[in-house]
Amino acid sequence: MGAGGRMSVPPAEKKAKSNIVERVPHAKPPFTLGDIKKAIPPHCFNRSIPRSFSYVVYDLVIASLFYYVATNYIHQLPQPLSYLAWILYVICQGCILTGVWVIAHECGHHAFSDYQWLDDTVGLILHSFLLVPFFSWKYSHRRHHSNTGSLERDEVFVPKVKTGVSWAAKYMNNPPGRLITLIVQLTLGWPLYLMFNVSGRPYDRFACHFDPNSPIYSDRERAQIFISDAGILAVTYGLYRLSVAKGLAWVLCVYGGPLLVVNGFLVLITFLQHTHPSLPHYDSSEWDWLRGALSTVDRDYGILNTVFHNITDTHVAHHLFSTMPHYHAMEATKVIKPILGKYYQFDGTPVFKAMFREVKECIYVEPDEGEENKGVFWYNNKL
Repeated sequence: MGAGGRMSVPPAEKKAKSNIVERVPHAKPPFTLGDIKKAIPPHCFNRSIPRSFSYVVYDLVIASLFYYVATNYIHQLPQPLSYLAWILYVICQGCILTGVWVIAHECGHHAFSDYQWLDDTVGLILHSFLLVPFFSWKYSHRRHHSNTGSLERDEVFVPKVKTGVSWAAKYMNNPPGRLITLIVQLTLGWPLYLMFNVSGRPYDRFACHFDPNSPIYSDRERAQIFISDAGILAVTYGLYRLSVAKGLAWVLCVYGGPLLVVNGFLVLITFLQHTHPSLPHYDSSEWDWLRGALSTVDRDYGILNTVFHNITDTHVAHHLFSTMPHYHAMEATKVIKPILGKYYQFDGTPVFKAMFREVKECIYVEPDEGEENKGVFWYNNKL
């Protein structure tokens, strides 16, 4: 391989590489959810308040240290270095706050503690701080977990069928177009989803996560949407007061930049977990909960797997058992992989390479020609 030599790739390595995009089985699996659960050690389902809070404290302490260093020392650096230091701060702080986001997400799944009121309180505080309407997202995300892989009822990153692809997609399916698509998706995708349901399930009328009367929610959930909105308004007012006292530029550097990184990672993680050439999607004639839950893929983000509390590389287990705390998910994943067999999908492709591949190859879905089973859809993109 080195020194200019030409070493052939071993056949086994070639085969492993090709298997990354090999289709996972779409037939009903030979195991049940109960079979999977029996294989997992019972302690993996235990939720510990001290342990859960330890991750909150750990993340917030690191975030506070980054804030302290940035606000006390960066301005002392000469100008070219100070710009680089601010960029480094924004990236590092954004990664840590993404971990905070994941813990709040866990509260939404009732995986933080055995007490629903405690989970809701912690989740509301943490998510509001990151300008996420906690209850609004909690309920829409719960519907995503209930309908994963369904072309009609899934809530987020629902793939289009070929006839639903816009005319612009043909002209955007080139390197510059894909780059623009990714930039817009990673910077504006999250707020557009919250405000206008972009990339979400189509509804018969306007859907917005901030609207208590949105069709996303049932009548019993609407009161809590007001609470979510109140949390967002309180933090927004606090940011306004900070802008008056410290200046808008200070707020954008200290808070706005890291928040942009959080939003970008949130969209990227979700996109890559549910968008892959090997994954099937189902219409109502074929969909069932277990096959839908298995229509997701674990990814490898390197050291960020730990920073993000392993939401990235244990997502299959998370969809099967969403109330399981993240600190048991790695152990559970190792146990269930032999049971799932070919139904388990892991892709270790570097994240930046994977996102460009997926945005290129995963544009629309359609069933295979000549197949008896027409309710199973795959990415098959030849525009």
